[in-house]
Amino acid sequence: MDRTLLIVVPIVLIVALPALMYLGWRARRRRQQHVAAPVAVPADLGAALGTFDGKYVATTASGNPLDRIAVHGLGFRSSASLTVTDTGLLVQRPGSDDVWIPRADVLDRRSATWTIDRVVEPGGLDLVEWKLGDATVDSYFRMIDPDAFEKAIDQLLPKKATA
Repeated sequence: MDRTLLIVVPIVLIVALPALMYLGWRARRRRQQHVAAPVAVPADLGAALGTFDGKYVATTASGNPLDRIAVHGLGFRSSASLTVTDTGLLVQRPGSDDVWIPRADVLDRRSATWTIDRVVEPGGLDLVEWKLGDATVDSYFRMIDPDAFEKAIDQLLPKKATA
């Protein structure tokens, strides 16, 4: 009996854990049904300020780096090519729909050290805060050339008023 229990318990865990993970992911997507889809990529992107390669890490609710957005293809990490134009930011990921962030929706760019399932050296992630419908979200990127990307994306940011 003891030997049977030692065999059955790990088998049950091996089957139950992936099933629970799937149910949790499905529940997260159901809770986020209200999150708007990104706007369609326009036919004319405008003048390119630069194209940059790196990794798309995650999109989370703004200010909450542990609350991953799982809907509209934003839930999975992948390689990415980011094109900054004078009208916005185009995020292209293999196997996923392109994400267009219009210039008017880009709110801020700053550095980050961690987000859900990723910790790097201080300032190793580029965080772009943007409006997704009525929600404000943070998208995290790990860029090959972060300095050039930051200079390009900073051109999209609203100018801060000086008092």
